[in-house]
Amino acid sequence: MHSVTRSHRIGAIDTLRGLVMVLMLVDHVREFFYLHRQVADPMVVGETSPELFFTRLTSHFCAPVFVFLTGLGAWFHGSRDGATRQGTAVYLAKRGLLLMALELSLINFAWTFSFPPTVIYLQVIWAIGLSMLALAALLWLPVWAQVALGLLIIGGHNLLDSVHFAAGSAAHVPWAILHDRGMIALGEGLRARTSYPVLPWIGVILLGHGAGSLYRAEVLPEQRQRYLCLIGAAALSGFFLLRLLNVYGDHAWAMGGTGLATVMSFLNVTKYPPSLLFLLLTLGVGMLALGLLERARVGAVLACFGRVPLFFYVLHLYGLHLLYLAFVAVLGRTQGDRYGFVEVWPIWVVAGAALVLLYLPCRWFAGVKQRSGAGWTSYF
Repeated sequence: MHSVTRSHRIGAIDTLRGLVMVLMLVDHVREFFYLHRQVADPMVVGETSPELFFTRLTSHFCAPVFVFLTGLGAWFHGSRDGATRQGTAVYLAKRGLLLMALELSLINFAWTFSFPPTVIYLQVIWAIGLSMLALAALLWLPVWAQVALGLLIIGGHNLLDSVHFAAGSAAHVPWAILHDRGMIALGEGLRARTSYPVLPWIGVILLGHGAGSLYRAEVLPEQRQRYLCLIGAAALSGFFLLRLLNVYGDHAWAMGGTGLATVMSFLNVTKYPPSLLFLLLTLGVGMLALGLLERARVGAVLACFGRVPLFFYVLHLYGLHLLYLAFVAVLGRTQGDRYGFVEVWPIWVVAGAALVLLYLPCRWFAGVKQRSGAGWTSYF
């Protein structure tokens, strides 16, 4: 009975992880095929069509939920029979370093197909890797302290928005990595772009690890589901209250010329780095989804993607880039120096077709992981 219960709760986590990866895929199709109408962060509501706005908005849930589930996965790793805190810390440190190395090499090349590169983009995989290193160092804190520190970082980091350091100063590089998105000169014409400042993500992974307490054997599934839904509802209530007050947590919203424009302004929150309101909205929805998915016990295809996240990530980037080059070769460059869709709906069509093509390779690798039991497969 215990193993069945555990299977359902892990299945819900894999399904949610798979869902956010599907949404990530949609956004990356947008990056390859709609870059001629790139959106700012936060989006300029008056210059962004509703269909593009809400397509981009769906991707906002990806990184926060994935990083939270990374922390939760670390808790599961540390709760296995025979696991030690030191062993878990070593695993997190090794995996974090691997992710950072992959971001600097294989993943960066997948985005640019440029070698040698002129810009290295430190994106979400880099941020997850650094967050795992931070969690490895903070594992020795009691659970309540991890949660408290996570909440303090998430709730307080917007107080640092006005802190900046000039390029060339001693604090510029560490601050660009932690909180202030910017460029870092590496010499010889090479620069690094800190697309995902890591400080708020450390708060998110700490909360995910702390949430592992809800998955202890003595916590009944109904209790866990109720707690997750209550936490999600509380986060969303906090989002709507703070957003209405317009006093803290992000840039102010404003009434638009239409009701839809007003809604878009209200939901238009900042991702780089993720603001308090961004995280309240996205993690609130994520917690509700996690609780409800465990009750529903559905989503086998999504769970397949969620069981092999790094494999899916690398494979889909190379596949999309090659597909983009095929479009250029056949149809030419229709939007200046790029090929681009004229409307938004083809983004979703291409994403759906890509998912069909990705399913069999992901199912194959998920089977490899399950059958082999080799330690290296846990990193993918």
